Amino acid sequence: MSPSSGRAADVARAEFRAIAAEKGHATEIAARAVARLEAAFADGSLARTPFIEQALGDLAVALEQDEGQKLGGKSAEASRFILRAIDRMLDET
Repeated sequence: MSPSSGRAADVARAEFRAIAAEKGHATEIAARAVARLEAAFADGSLARTPFIEQALGDLAVALEQDEGQKLGGKSAEASRFILRAIDRMLDET
């Protein structure tokens, strides 16, 4: 599969990276970054890859919480790690 190209793909990648680089609570940033990727997949700007699918699945597990439970610690660390991995592979989507 060849990487998505064009202005919309470039904008989606840049916006994902800008969100991922923000300072703040890692799990909230991760949720916003995932939403941006999902929007890019939905509008066809970016194509899903097996790696991105796996990383998003892993991120979903890291972001899961029981009702009333606050995310932090290991979830935040895992979120940052997975976002960096997605960032490295984003040019192949």
